[in-house]
Amino acid sequence: MNRLKKGWILFCLLGLLASFAGCSQNEVKSTEPMGKVYFNWFDTVSYVYSYAGDPAERFEQLSAGVSGILTEYHQLFDIYHEYSGINNLCTINRQAGGDPLKVDPKLIEFLLYAKDLYHKTDGEMNILLGPVLKIWHNHRTAATDNPGAASLPGQEELLEAAKHTAFELLEIDPQQSTVRLVDASAAIDVGALGKGYATEKAVEYLQQQGAGGYVLNIGGNIRIIGTKPDGSGWNTAVKDPQAPDSRYAATLNLTDTACVTSGNYERFFSVDGKQYHHIIDRDTLFPAEQFASVTIITRDSGLADALSTALFCMSYEDGLALAKSLGGVEVLWINHDGTMQYTDGLQDKLVN
Repeated sequence: MNRLKKGWILFCLLGLLASFAGCSQNEVKSTEPMGKVYFNWFDTVSYVYSYAGDPAERFEQLSAGVSGILTEYHQLFDIYHEYSGINNLCTINRQAGGDPLKVDPKLIEFLLYAKDLYHKTDGEMNILLGPVLKIWHNHRTAATDNPGAASLPGQEELLEAAKHTAFELLEIDPQQSTVRLVDASAAIDVGALGKGYATEKAVEYLQQQGAGGYVLNIGGNIRIIGTKPDGSGWNTAVKDPQAPDSRYAATLNLTDTACVTSGNYERFFSVDGKQYHHIIDRDTLFPAEQFASVTIITRDSGLADALSTALFCMSYEDGLALAKSLGGVEVLWINHDGTMQYTDGLQDKLVN
């Protein structure tokens, strides 16, 4: 799975760390929150928390269901590895320019969702930006391996790659459940969307099972289901981009929603003393410089994931207009000087 993505949101849940000591197998209802940690999805650390007061056996059952769903989507969305019996995004990219490829209907559904977001964001959310992102990924990886030899991509190389990023290069046939990249140099990269989309599919499963009081933290993408048993929300701390390891810029009290942040302080490398992060502006083909971080609050985790990247690359005015046009979307922008701007609906969610 693409290693692009999100600035961590630190999720503050009092008492959850104690829950990792072990969950009782008794059939009595738990009076303590329960949690599990996973390391096998989307190249990141993930957590499943429950405040529902369910028997431990039910928590084990539901967390196993979540694990199965996220494992399935991790494999479908992986652009670096193929898996036996699965035609995934890696398969599609490797067969770019070839014949249509039969894929799982779940992948068709996702690609149609990505196409819809492409149009809603006027092209800012483009999973066909893969050729450009691959160049930056390779330079970042090389810089990590040998910081002294870190270098930037050449403009000509980036411009050539950008010629192969039109969404129209992706052919989707829902009736035949086939996908084709018509350009051999085209490539799909879902690092700005896949994790959030998969998270929402896990949430749908939990809701179908009647689960409430659950929180998923999938590599920093937060998705809250319902409230705590007492009806209160969870405090979610957004990191201060100027000191992401030691300070918080804001704390939000949230219920039944998703919270995703994109920031310039994650996944970067340095050349001549300047940092170059992983969120690439489609217009400049270089890391976006408008903001230090952008946090999205909306119910759909996939939409939150996509918008946190899209609005990071847009002006405040254009991003605000997009958020308003979609409805049900709240945004927190943090500027490079530490000042903040936010949508009107976020005011009542701010704790400090």
